[in-house]
Amino acid sequence: MKTTASAAGPLAPNPDAWRRNVLAVTAASFMGYTGFTLVMPFLPLFIGQLGVSDVGHIAMWTGLSLGVTPALTALLSPAWGRLGDRYGRKIMVERSMISFVVLMTAMAFVTRAWHVLALRAVQGLFAGYGSLSVAMAAESAPRDRMPNAIGVVQTAQRIGPAVGPLIGGVLAGLVGLRRAFIATAMFYFAGLVLVYLMYDDRATHALRGDASETGRVSFRNVLAFQNFILMMGMIFGVQFVDRSFGPVLPLYVEQIGTAHANVPIISGVLFSVMACTGALGHHFCGKLMRRYPARSVIAGGAAVAAASCALLALTTNLWVIAAASAVFGIGIGSAMTASYSAAGSVIPAGAHGAGFGVLTSASLVGMASSPFIAGLLSVRSIRVVFLVDSVLMAALAIVVRRLMTGEARLAARV
Repeated sequence: MKTTASAAGPLAPNPDAWRRNVLAVTAASFMGYTGFTLVMPFLPLFIGQLGVSDVGHIAMWTGLSLGVTPALTALLSPAWGRLGDRYGRKIMVERSMISFVVLMTAMAFVTRAWHVLALRAVQGLFAGYGSLSVAMAAESAPRDRMPNAIGVVQTAQRIGPAVGPLIGGVLAGLVGLRRAFIATAMFYFAGLVLVYLMYDDRATHALRGDASETGRVSFRNVLAFQNFILMMGMIFGVQFVDRSFGPVLPLYVEQIGTAHANVPIISGVLFSVMACTGALGHHFCGKLMRRYPARSVIAGGAAVAAASCALLALTTNLWVIAAASAVFGIGIGSAMTASYSAAGSVIPAGAHGAGFGVLTSASLVGMASSPFIAGLLSVRSIRVVFLVDSVLMAALAIVVRRLMTGEARLAARV
């Protein structure tokens, strides 16, 4: 016999428990994303320390290492999702974060480039806490507060990468990149403790009780939602462009004449600038969508990102690069948030799990393919990566502007 969350007794949660749940996954996301970006933006430099000297080969190994984890995560996420439905998402996040504590610690002791690739592949078998945390926030919050809950977690996932590279750049200079991996493991451990102590599955069960009776929504049903396939493509494209900077930006900073000793801190500042302005784009996107149709906000953000990428490809001045990076973050952040909001606005209450799951898959495929392709393109020229990014974002802006239907503003849903 199925026990409902509304039954009296120990299963009845505090009415405000959902707020604590959102706070828990927000804080854990911040810790995890901060820890990840302590070291991963500097992976090209770490690969170089492991004996790889050719710039093209460094970019290739970096691209493979950054891409393999989301690739495997995208393949395995349906299985982890089914397990989460059966045993709870909390334990799935705990499993993921425990694996990162162990594997990031192991990363401090590698001696070959292929060791890094192998450990990143193992991470892909257990990863997925980022998308799960968004789903946990969405499921914990009441229906009318769901957009706010998702937005808070996404903001944390932007702010973490804003401070992570800066802290990582300082750590790399003080203690070296190897010890920075130990610090990353400590950040993941702190996130694990936060989820374990603060997140309460009962609040989720209480709010999902009725929705669980609405039946299953097929993959085909999800794809039939208005503009849904278009938003999947947009989310893939934005994630693809956003993640293409990881394998090449530190190398580009050094290539334009920056002293090798200063590359970590300057690269860290640039990554932090992009992440901070990305968070601003996410924050102000809601206000833009109350004034303008989603189509205009998405296309405008993509066009701004396209122009910024083109400028990055054409300049060697660090100040101009910093300015272009700041504008790029705003464009990418607003386009991504507006795309999720537009897609989420057409998903019915009983199909949120299926809908957001498909959107997450599109995002993961972009994350997985981008570093690999960027690494291959950079063998020819690093500037080519920025030019390809510019063309892709411009094309998406045009497609969304021409094909997206519906002009209603999303004020009530943002």
